[in-house]
Formats: sequence, structure tokens, C-alpha cells
Amino acid sequence: MRYAETDAAGIAYHANYIVWFEVGRGEYMWQQGANYADMEAQGYVLPVTEVSARYLAPCRYSDVVTVRTWVEEMKSRQVVFGYEVVNAADQTLCTGRTVHVCTDREGRVRLLPGWVRELLTR
Repeated sequence: MRYAETDAAGIAYHANYIVWFEVGRGEYMWQQGANYADMEAQGYVLPVTEVSARYLAPCRYSDVVTVRTWVEEMKSRQVVFGYEVVNAADQTLCTGRTVHVCTDREGRVRLLPGWVRELLTR
């Protein structure tokens, strides 16, 4: 963790976990072969409609963290990602989830493209 991500006590500022969830989600999608840029090019976006985080232990300055990410649930128009942020000792620091609804660029709800569903459920 970088110094800029900490508060005055040297502990990760709580909102940074949400940013880390996004990093984990992007990496997960990339590893599955689901390039988010390709989705956008085809007119689909996955805005976050809900986010939750449960903080279990402090993340301190210079800790190395890993964000474990997985698909918790998928519906015809929605995908839910789960997250676990752990330190180098494999201690769980935070758990969370984000809910996303598939929309077009104008914000109209759409079905998740079949190729995205297939890639995310591998």
C-alpha cells in the first residue's frame, strides 16, 4: 500500500478498498478474457449499483495486499462480484461485494451479452 492511501495513523483510508475492488475486478475480467474495453466498444457498460465492504483488520502502510475476486452471482442483466483483501500473511483485512447492472451507453438496462456471461463463468 502506498503512503498516499493511508490516513494520519498510517492505516488504509476506508474508501481505498473500493478502489482496490475495482482493480481486482478489472484484473479478474482480464484473466477470464473479458476485456472491458471490448464491452464498451460494443455499447455495453457495467455500472456499480451497490457496494458493500466489511473491514476486519487494519491495512498498514507498506503492507502488500492481494485482492481476491470472483463472480458471486450472475443473472440475465446483473453480475455480483465478491472480494477478499488479504495481506502477505494471508490475513483477511476486508471482504466486500459490488453489484453491477448491464446497460447501454444511454443507461438503458440490457441483457448481459452471451460472450460476457460465458467468460465470467469460466
